[in-house]
Amino acid sequence: MLRVGSKVACMACRNLVSTNMGVRFRVPLQKLHPLSRAIHHRYSANANPQRPPHRTAARHFTSMSRLPMRPPKPPPGSGGHGYQQQRNFWVARLAARLLRLRYILLGSAVGGGYTAKKTYEEWKDMLPDFSEYNWVIPDFVWELSEQIDFEKLAKALPEMEEIAKLLPDLDKIGENFTFLKSILSSGLSLGSEVKGASGLHLLLETSGEPPLNATDTPAASAQEGSDKQYKKSSDREKIDQLQEELLRTQMKYQRMLERLEKENKELRKVVLQKDDKGIHQRKVKKSLIDLYSEVLDILSDYDSNYNTQDHLPRVVVVGDQSAGKTSVLEMIAQARIFPRGSGEMMTRSPVKVTLSEGPHHVAMFKDSGREFDLSKEEDLAALRHEIELRMRKSVKEGQTVSPETISLSVKGPGIQRMVLVDLPGVISTVTSGMAADTKETIFSISKAYMQNPNAIILCIQDGSVDAERSIVTDLVSQMDPLGRRTIFVLTKVDLAEKNLASPNRIQQIVEGKLFPMKALGYFAVVTGKGSSGESIDSIKDYEEDFFQNSRLLRDGMLKAHQVTTKNLSLAVSDCFWKMVRESVEQQADVFKASRFNLETEWKNNYPRLRELDRNELFEKAKNEILDEVISLSQVTPKHWEAILQKKLWERVSTHVIENIYLPAAQTMNSGTFNTTVDIKLKQWTDKQLPHKALEVAWETLQEEFARFMAEYKGKDQDDIFDKLKEAVKDESIKRHKWNERAMDSLRVIQHNALEDRSITDKPQWDAAIQFMEETLQSRLRDTESVIGDMVGPDWKQRWMNWTNRTPDQHIRNETKTELERLLKLHEDHTAYLANDEVTTVRKNLEGRGVEVDPVLIKDTWHQLYRRHFLQKALTHCNLCKRGFYYYQRHFVDSELECNDVVLFWRIQRMLGITANTLRQQLTNTEVRRLEKNVKEVLEDFGEDTEKKTHLITGRRVQLAEDLKKVREIQEKLEAFIEALHKEK
Repeated sequence: MLRVGSKVACMACRNLVSTNMGVRFRVPLQKLHPLSRAIHHRYSANANPQRPPHRTAARHFTSMSRLPMRPPKPPPGSGGHGYQQQRNFWVARLAARLLRLRYILLGSAVGGGYTAKKTYEEWKDMLPDFSEYNWVIPDFVWELSEQIDFEKLAKALPEMEEIAKLLPDLDKIGENFTFLKSILSSGLSLGSEVKGASGLHLLLETSGEPPLNATDTPAASAQEGSDKQYKKSSDREKIDQLQEELLRTQMKYQRMLERLEKENKELRKVVLQKDDKGIHQRKVKKSLIDLYSEVLDILSDYDSNYNTQDHLPRVVVVGDQSAGKTSVLEMIAQARIFPRGSGEMMTRSPVKVTLSEGPHHVAMFKDSGREFDLSKEEDLAALRHEIELRMRKSVKEGQTVSPETISLSVKGPGIQRMVLVDLPGVISTVTSGMAADTKETIFSISKAYMQNPNAIILCIQDGSVDAERSIVTDLVSQMDPLGRRTIFVLTKVDLAEKNLASPNRIQQIVEGKLFPMKALGYFAVVTGKGSSGESIDSIKDYEEDFFQNSRLLRDGMLKAHQVTTKNLSLAVSDCFWKMVRESVEQQADVFKASRFNLETEWKNNYPRLRELDRNELFEKAKNEILDEVISLSQVTPKHWEAILQKKLWERVSTHVIENIYLPAAQTMNSGTFNTTVDIKLKQWTDKQLPHKALEVAWETLQEEFARFMAEYKGKDQDDIFDKLKEAVKDESIKRHKWNERAMDSLRVIQHNALEDRSITDKPQWDAAIQFMEETLQSRLRDTESVIGDMVGPDWKQRWMNWTNRTPDQHIRNETKTELERLLKLHEDHTAYLANDEVTTVRKNLEGRGVEVDPVLIKDTWHQLYRRHFLQKALTHCNLCKRGFYYYQRHFVDSELECNDVVLFWRIQRMLGITANTLRQQLTNTEVRRLEKNVKEVLEDFGEDTEKKTHLITGRRVQLAEDLKKVREIQEKLEAFIEALHKEK
């Protein structure tokens, strides 16, 4: 009996019995199975014993199939009884089948759900671990992940049939391995010749037959030997087929792995690119390799006096010129980033390349913010050109290579994290165009990098040339004789296999039996067909196809893990990080000790000074210099005008006296005096006066600037800034150019000032007389000094100082005495002697025994007449002190014609107006322009590291620089070690 819901089915007769009381049975109870009738009576009595049976049978019966149960009309002649029984039997059988179908569907659903769950778990395990990228993905992405439509994701998964096609034939592999095991157990060696009875014996054991005995007949032995020989050849064929099958299976797995890695790379790229805007707005955490690269960049500029050597690991790529080391590095970086040349030296300086994983394939220099998109050919060309320019710029004149390091970082999906240094190729001969010491320089650069005990040496050997021609292997053997940190790479294996007569030579090389050099590992790679236009993907395909079809791998000369640049990259990265983990903490302790030594020296020598490095000292000096420049704007107008007027008069006084005043005053005529003065003033204003005024203003500005800097120097200023301030001052003045447009306006102002002759009040008149009197007295003192030098000491000086006159001075003194007599007789004499007067003076002197030259007489007369004229002019100046009334009333009096006073008033007024104009231009324009020039000079000096190093020097500066570098190195090393421990 089977019970379903409220129905009970009798499996013997396949009839349904209702457990409810109102079911009308179309089949009489007598016709039912006895068990069915018992069930019917039992459930009918339990359900409702008081209800009469005819009321119970009055209800309609509803089956599981919900088919209409009204009986059709019986066929004529059947009587209706047999048909009723047949219909009830069909209904019961249909219901039972439907019940079985339900359980089948239920079981299929449960099994399918379990299978789907298992498949999902397997695919989930195949996906990479993205937990280390959780910091990249914003928080709202995790919220959106809950809304992902997994049905679409399930549809996107590949069909099981496609996956099954990729899987190898496991049965066939099992059979092959069984056969291989039987051969190996019997002692048969793969790929070797089986000779003699021992070979036959092994084959017989393999086939399960007994070996030959000594009593066997020769004929039987020959027969059996031929049979075994045939079996041996068939076994060898089967072995070859097995090897080929294994190779094909390995390649199939390799392709499947590469496809999965490619999909993994794309998934990583999508994840890292998700919400790129949000990522850039957040503080991006630096990767482990970036932290390590920053430490190496700082160490490259650090030169300690405490012998703290840089022993941090990096991968040093060395090789003979054109051996393919740059190509290997490009394959590891997955981009053609280096300049290329045919047979010529392209790597002229070390290039440090930091490789790391990132969402985009980009490259960037350490000192530049530009990103080169390595997926675009124009950016690749620009990057190669920039590297070539930097290399040529780093090479000094007369040299071929440079030890300066170019720092470059490359990021991209799937790139192994490491730091590599590409060195110039080792050469055997210096060719034309190279410096004479190029070979020795390359050797010294290579040794400097390889002597680091923690550096990993990637030795590149060209496989297409004779191994005996290699130079780099001897060099590497000297630096790492035990081969504990050397990885040997044989390039151009395709050419080597094609050209070498004995491929076993390649096997000897990669097994380390041909060279005396030892290594951790040996690799064979192919870096393309030699064309510079090949892409990285095409080179990878070519390399894969070559090794797939190469008999080096097929014959067992090379192992699968020793080929392709991908395996090389993985091995180098693993070795690099192993070396980093083993040595980085030791290096951190070394720099900690160095820091202690430097801090102790600072405390002993500079206990009260802050530790300011060169950049901080420059900023301090920069602020002081700018404060000094700003102080120029605080100079009072009165001070500016006073010094400008004084300096301008000192500059033009000689011209005014000698070329304007004296020639005009010696005319002894008022009209002629004024005309001469006006003409000469006009010429002077048009040609010389504005230029002289601007020169005076510019010199005054320089002197005031230097004065303020000198005043600041006395206020407890650090003398370490003296060279810097002097250089800034000189460079700023050199760059400053006066505004030439001010000259035209200044000329007009000066011309108008000199045109005015109207003295309006007595104070101006008195000031002009005082200015004239001071000027004439100054000139008179100068003239007296000149005459005294000409004639020598007088009797009082000779008596007091015990000195005598020279013969020339004696002659001049006699000439002076004779000319003074002439002036005393003719006080109104002109400025020049007539020829007869010169002759008379010479004859009078000859009469006293003094031979004199006429030129000497005229020269002496000029100074004597100048003194005589200045004395008369001072006397007239004193008379003019009371002449303002006559000047104002325009009275004509020969004694009080004070035209010379008016001239000096005009000059004085011009000087005052010019000084005021220059002061305005200085304070409003030139001081600001000078301040701007000073700022530009300071900015240029701040960007020029060599300039700062030259101008800010001393042990104090160097000690502060070393302290800063060591602290920075130690902090970054500690941050790197902390991140390294977290990654573990």
